[in-house]
Amino acid sequence: MVEPQFEMASLNAVKQQLRLTMKHKLGAVSRESVLAQSAIVTNTLRNFKPYQNAKRVSVFLSMPTGEIQTDGIVKHALESGKEVFIPYLHKNPSPSPDLPQRVMDMVRLKNLADYESLKPDRWGIPSVDPATVHERQRIFGGPDAHHSEKALLDLILVPGVAFDIDSKSGAIRRLGHGKGFYDYFIKRHNEKAVSLGEQESSPVLLYGLALTEQFLSSPHDAAVPVGPLDQPLDGLLLGNGDIIIPTHQNKTEC
Repeated sequence: MVEPQFEMASLNAVKQQLRLTMKHKLGAVSRESVLAQSAIVTNTLRNFKPYQNAKRVSVFLSMPTGEIQTDGIVKHALESGKEVFIPYLHKNPSPSPDLPQRVMDMVRLKNLADYESLKPDRWGIPSVDPATVHERQRIFGGPDAHHSEKALLDLILVPGVAFDIDSKSGAIRRLGHGKGFYDYFIKRHNEKAVSLGEQESSPVLLYGLALTEQFLSSPHDAAVPVGPLDQPLDGLLLGNGDIIIPTHQNKTEC
C-alpha cells in the first residue's frame, strides 16, 4: 500500500511538470492575443446570467502576461453597482503544521478610484495596501463596522494555469499556481456559509477564466492532475467566447 505522503508527493510532482509545460506554452502567446481574448471574455461575462445575478463578486487581479486580463471586468462590475472583492494575502493568524503559512482573504473595493489607486506588486499584480485593510469589508474579518462577520460571496472568478474536463465525471478541473490559496479560501468560505445557514440556499459559484491555450481539450494534451483538496468549477469562460460547464449540469444557466 502506498503511503499518503508519497501519493501526495507524486501528485505534486506531476502538477509541477504540467506547470512548467504551461509556462513555455503561455510564454508564446502574444500580448495582442491576450488582450483580444480578454476583451471577448469580458463581453461574454457581461451577458452571462450567473454574473448578471451576482451582487457580491470576487475577481482575481491579473499578472501582466499568461492569463485573462480582468481590468475590464473589475471596472464593469463596479460600474454595474456590484460589490467587488479582490484577493489579499497575509500570514495565517492561526499557524499550524497542517495549515498554510500564508492565506488569502477577499477584501472589498470602495469604488473605481480605489481600484485605480492600487499599486502593482513584484509580479505586476495590482495589490491592496495592507494599511487600508482595516477600512474594508473582508470575508474573514469582523466583527467590525463593515459587518464582515456576515459577509459571503455570490460568485468567485478563479484564475488558473490550466483547465480540462474529467472524461469520467465530467467535472471541470483546475491547475493553480501551487500555493493552494483559492482551494483553502473556498473551503473556509463554504464552512462560513454553513455556519451562517447559507450554504444550501445560495452556494457560491466558481467560474474560471482562461485563454484558449489554457484549456486542455486535445487527446494529446496532458490531463490536469487533482487531489482531494482541489475544488472543481461550476464553469469556465474561454477567450474564444465559449462557455464550458460540467457535462453533468443542465446548460440552461448560460
